[in-house]
Amino acid sequence: MMLKRFFAAAFSVLVCSCAMTASADEKIPLDVNGDKIVDVFDLVRARQEGQSAEELKTLSRFLLCGKYDGEKDNGGYDSEYTIDESCILEPKGTVHTGDGTFYGGGYVGGCAMLDPVSTDYWIVAMNLADYNDAQLAGAYLEVTGELGTINMLVTDLLPEGKKGDLDLYVDAFPLIAPAEKGRVPVSWKIVPLDTAENAPVCYKYKEGTTEFWCGVQVRNHRYPITKLEYLDENGEFVEINRRPYNYFESMDMGKGPFTFRITDIYGQVIIDENIPLSTDDTEIIPGHVQFPK
Repeated sequence: MMLKRFFAAAFSVLVCSCAMTASADEKIPLDVNGDKIVDVFDLVRARQEGQSAEELKTLSRFLLCGKYDGEKDNGGYDSEYTIDESCILEPKGTVHTGDGTFYGGGYVGGCAMLDPVSTDYWIVAMNLADYNDAQLAGAYLEVTGELGTINMLVTDLLPEGKKGDLDLYVDAFPLIAPAEKGRVPVSWKIVPLDTAENAPVCYKYKEGTTEFWCGVQVRNHRYPITKLEYLDENGEFVEINRRPYNYFESMDMGKGPFTFRITDIYGQVIIDENIPLSTDDTEIIPGHVQFPK
């Protein structure tokens, strides 16, 4: 038990920059257990005691997002974004180079399973190395060739491609290079998804999802996603395994609603609360938050 409590205290320091502590005679906010430290065990006790949804939200925001300050207008918590350095793939703006080719698929049945893909987007298939088991599924790329630059959504795989290679949709290729060349040098970098500018992340559940098995996909993320976690009944975040076809799957999440913690390839962390479970695999469920620029 002592080891577990030590871990909880360390967890609070990690995600909140500092734990909230007090002297022996000083009462501190959010300390439900009365042990002079605010940690995940206070959240568990608060739920057991049936505290209000607003009280639970304030406590969970402290544990997940930042420092508590009862004088703040936003309810007392500092919601500055957290950075998880272990999830950083590369610096923003990193330029990749490779060969560009073209093909006629990707809008339907792509390996990223983003159907239905809007025809408002130019789409592209990515080599296996950069795709990295769906890490760059749904990435928005600025692709440049000898004739110009276009933005493209990663929806599919180019299994035979080497690192840096892209397979552009057939109608998009002539915008960056003469079609008769077939294979040309290209450069590309990840840019913010345009539809994320004024809209939150959203979620789609996989066919067959129930409270006993769940497949969930994050969509409309400003940058590609590295990690998805859910808050379990003990007040602890549990990472959900990601499949190469771009769904996070778990047998332990339960019936929801869920609090998700999502980390992108730049280590930026967001918390999204009260996301319902859906057994309708055609439903797109809007969240409440979005990654910063």
